[in-house]
Amino acid sequence: MSGLNIKRAVIPAAGLGTRFLPSSKAMAKEIIPIVDKPTIQFIVEEALAAGIEEIMIITGRSKRSIEDHFDANYELEENLSSKQKDQLLGLVRETTLFNIQFKRQHYPAGLGDAVMQAKSFVGNEPFLLMLGDDIMVSDPVASKMMVDLATDLSSPLIAGQALANDQVSHYGIMQTHTNDQTSPIINLVEKPADDSYGNLAVIGRYILTPEIFDYLATTPVNPNSGELELTDALNRYAQDRKVYGFQYPGKWYEVGEPLGLVKASIQYALAHDQLKDDFRSYLKHEVIPNLK
Repeated sequence: MSGLNIKRAVIPAAGLGTRFLPSSKAMAKEIIPIVDKPTIQFIVEEALAAGIEEIMIITGRSKRSIEDHFDANYELEENLSSKQKDQLLGLVRETTLFNIQFKRQHYPAGLGDAVMQAKSFVGNEPFLLMLGDDIMVSDPVASKMMVDLATDLSSPLIAGQALANDQVSHYGIMQTHTNDQTSPIINLVEKPADDSYGNLAVIGRYILTPEIFDYLATTPVNPNSGELELTDALNRYAQDRKVYGFQYPGKWYEVGEPLGLVKASIQYALAHDQLKDDFRSYLKHEVIPNLK
């Protein structure tokens, strides 16, 4: 394999979002904001910063708000324009400039099935897979690091980050040959019972080749989850070719669960030009003194 040229990204966003009920009953959890920006927009902006030119978002029922967010809103634009709110107008119009396609997953049959929906979009090209529940913070962005590494290695790449050993049963875990930042993968296991496979969690960024769809098509439904698990297909994929694990050095926030979203929101607010000073003062005077 040589000359990986990665210009397409797939973002699965079809999950039911039950951890965010009742908020996610009528609104896609991917639209829940981190301060003033939906989580899904952070993912899309990361893809663009990595040089991605085409994006497909996999949606499901009750996810129309994602498409609406990236569509034009002429009434809102006219209102902002008439009031000369040019900065806000620019922010609204910016979301319509991304080259995004949408595909619906009709049934919640697992992450592997959601990825399968992008087969025709991907075609015969390598692609970046980005899970919408994972926000990465680094400079350069995580996906840019991975695109560059995968191009240099001419091999697929999966991002990971070390966990406390007692947390491994909650994540997909990858076992690598060495503890180097980049190392070939030996095994991938979905939510192992213990840390016998190590503690390197798969964290939602992948560089894959179109052969992954053949493995997804022939991977049985996981007996524990009752769904087509991406990790199960990736493990078979990694047995037949060299796939590297990449220990991502930046910050990782799991915004698919409430505590992770709160953590990401706090960190983003502390870096927000219009909010950081007042927010820092609020934390210092109102929150920290009351912590027990």
